Amino acid sequence: MVEHVLVAPDKFKGSLTAAEVAAAVSSGLGVPAVQLPVADGGDGTVEAAVAGGFTRVTARVTGPTGEPVDASYARRGDTAVIELAEASGLRRLPGGPEPLTATSHGTGELIADAVKQGATRVVLGLGGSACTDGGAGMVQALGARLLDAEGRELPPGGAALRDLDRIDMSGFLDLSGVEVVVASDVDNPLLGPHGAAAVYGPQKGATPDQVALLESALSRLAAVATRIHGLVGAVEHDDVPRPMGVAGAPGAGAAGGVGFAALAFLRADIQPGIDYLLDLLGFNEQVEGARLVITGEGSLDQQTLRGKAPAGVARAAARAGVPVVAVCGRRTLSDDDLRAAGFAAAYALTDLEPDPARCMAAAAPLLQQLAARVAAAHLP
Repeated sequence: MVEHVLVAPDKFKGSLTAAEVAAAVSSGLGVPAVQLPVADGGDGTVEAAVAGGFTRVTARVTGPTGEPVDASYARRGDTAVIELAEASGLRRLPGGPEPLTATSHGTGELIADAVKQGATRVVLGLGGSACTDGGAGMVQALGARLLDAEGRELPPGGAALRDLDRIDMSGFLDLSGVEVVVASDVDNPLLGPHGAAAVYGPQKGATPDQVALLESALSRLAAVATRIHGLVGAVEHDDVPRPMGVAGAPGAGAAGGVGFAALAFLRADIQPGIDYLLDLLGFNEQVEGARLVITGEGSLDQQTLRGKAPAGVARAAARAGVPVVAVCGRRTLSDDDLRAAGFAAAYALTDLEPDPARCMAAAAPLLQQLAARVAAAHLP
């Protein structure tokens, strides 16, 4: 007998975690509900995994500025879910952006910790990164040595890669028995006008001159990695990197080029973030017997349609033959956009409270009210 509603939202960024959103919606429905907080690989992925039954593991690692931070990953059985934003995210920059020197080192430390604890599958969520270092810090934390022409170890950050001469992998952590999956919906290459520096550098505080510097530095990383480690196709005979091969692979530019390092040095497989994580969290099992799926995120906009969590939930619900509605803080999508993406309807907090600041401050009680509207309209 069809009985329950499946509540599977992403976070409302800056306001509520995905678990808090799910709890508020469920409490306002007045009917049995199953809560399944979700994420698409960006910040909030560890929280969603923990809410889905994984165990939280905390480790002290290197933050993006080199200062120690306490970061978490999620573990269940032999699978570890690691979120780059936990160790190397923008929220770890209390003093403001540091586009030239921010490092992904802490993310590598989390991977190393998980593997040493017995993980044989690492799911790496990329999103919300503070760094544009091509994943250099991550591979250094895993034992690689990035050396200049004098044999000196490079300092942290993307800018230092201009001086890269060779990469010593002799001390690299043995990952031969470890499956690494990158959960990301970013399809940018490492280099070029759609690459890590050009597209995401300005979002991390880089000036135009700094973007050019970082592009040159990432090009150097691609050239050295290709020449020394046989990553065929990232450079041509003149040693000029071009967006092809590993450097040009979709997703290589994710998280300031961490995607490139994951492909090149961790032999990772890149999977669509939300689809992979829905499978990992057991969405298909939970949707069985559901009469309605409710998903959502803080802002329902054009970015939602480009692989964000609610769009992935809508696709999965459609495959199961279950109608889906969305709740959000605000929406800019038209009714036609919503229908084309598989949503029966969308409900925004701004429908109840036009002041965005008040919406964020009182998101939970407003979501309860919104859920009552959803129930009245869709759960006769």
